[in-house]
Amino acid sequence: MSQTAKTSAPHVRVMRSQLGRVRGMGAAKSGTATWWAERLTSVALVPLTLWFVVSALRLTGLPRPAVAHWAGNPVNGALLVALVLVTFRHLQLGLQAVIEDYIHAERTRTVCILALRGAVGLIGLIGLLAALKLAFSR
Repeated sequence: MSQTAKTSAPHVRVMRSQLGRVRGMGAAKSGTATWWAERLTSVALVPLTLWFVVSALRLTGLPRPAVAHWAGNPVNGALLVALVLVTFRHLQLGLQAVIEDYIHAERTRTVCILALRGAVGLIGLIGLLAALKLAFSR
């Protein structure tokens, strides 16, 4: 044997799976579902927002009973509820992505996400109740 073979350090082989080697090294969580949810809500918001803007322009200046009659139509009521739900879900997903990207302390990030979900949920519930109250007030 040569001199270099005798003096080389022993080779230690670590037996880890591919998953074990990449665990904790990035976004190997459930990012795909969130990404799809953001895209689906944004696509759904395009026609809902256009419908709402056109409807709001047509309702401008009408008395409350006329607006309540409009919202009491099942199609308009359902679209109004869908707009509120999709808007606040999209808001929550987008702001949560910002928090996850820019707040690095685990505890602070968790508190911010919980506060965000609570605030968006509460405001969304208020919007939903307002839409339902208007739709059922005829």
